[in-house]
Amino acid sequence: MARPTIAFLTDFGTRDHYVGAMKGAALSVCPDATVVDITHDIPAQDVFTGALELAAACPYFPPGTIFVAVVDPGVGSRRKGIAVEASGFRFVGPDNGLLSVALRDLKAPVAVELANPRYARAHVSRTFEGRDRFAPAAGWLATGVPLSDLGPAAHDLVQLKVPGAAVSPQGLWGEVLLVDRFGNLVTSIDRASFDRYAGGAPVQIAIGPHRLGAVVDTYADAPHAATCALFGSSGRLEVAVNGGNASERLGLARGAPVVVTRT
Repeated sequence: MARPTIAFLTDFGTRDHYVGAMKGAALSVCPDATVVDITHDIPAQDVFTGALELAAACPYFPPGTIFVAVVDPGVGSRRKGIAVEASGFRFVGPDNGLLSVALRDLKAPVAVELANPRYARAHVSRTFEGRDRFAPAAGWLATGVPLSDLGPAAHDLVQLKVPGAAVSPQGLWGEVLLVDRFGNLVTSIDRASFDRYAGGAPVQIAIGPHRLGAVVDTYADAPHAATCALFGSSGRLEVAVNGGNASERLGLARGAPVVVTRT
């Protein structure tokens, strides 16, 4: 029988003890689990970026993986803690939209509220539910405890609104969703929307006040230090600088408008 996998995503960073304490709480329940880090460098309290990064990572994990995601500005408040099962994956985290983007691409999600104290630590800190509620719940799921044992059904989960791509008389519109650690500006324009709009015709890309020409296949297809547009590994249109930082070069960040026009 394969060892269960528990994958963690947080905004905790790695300087403090928080990530290690969460892993310890999960392993105390299920010592046989394989523990994996997705990232702990989500910007502090940035639920939107956390949701996008979780959704980008989860398709590459094996069926049965349990994801613990904690980016939780409302820790200790009346917001629910939840566990969700969908398409063979299970997710544990706060009901603040953090799980919602990943769940949109999965089938038949079933959610419960983490209300059964048996599957949490004896004392649950109001400021560290990741350690005392979410990680133990993941550990119990890894041992084979059914989702339904963790608490009653949860409905009307919080959903994040993620901008997409839209066609207007002026062109194909989108916006920058996030800036990765290389400074690449990842937009809301997906390849399918781009292909439908462009139809193989030459295009111009406007991002903020800047203008770019053709889309290249990879960073190295652009001259060194040149700004370029391409489709990255997430399948979204990105603006990058070959060997540099596009966000710093262009002075742009999340929310910057992007327009593709046929030329």
